[in-house]
Amino acid sequence: MTELSPQAQAVWDAYERVDCDPYEIDPRKAGLSAALEAFADQVVPEPPMLVEGGRTYEEAWTATVHDAIRTELLTIAAELRGDTTTTETP
Repeated sequence: MTELSPQAQAVWDAYERVDCDPYEIDPRKAGLSAALEAFADQVVPEPPMLVEGGRTYEEAWTATVHDAIRTELLTIAAELRGDTTTTETP
C-alpha cells in the first residue's frame, strides 16, 4: 500500500481503531462510521468561533454551507453507528 496523505491516514486510522461490542453493533458499520466521522473532520472541520459583529454576507453564507455539509456527513456516520440522537463525533 502506498503512503497515505495525513488526511487519508486519519480516516484509515479511525476505521482501524474502532472498538465496539459486536453484539450491539456490526463492527463493519462501526468502522465505517468512525471513518466517515474522521472524513468529516478532515474535509469540513468545525469552524472557529466567528465574531457576530462585522461578519460579511459571504462569511455568514460560507459558515452556513459548511455547517450543512458537516451535519450531513456526521448524520450518515451516526446512522451507521446506530446512534441517531447525535450528529457530532463522540
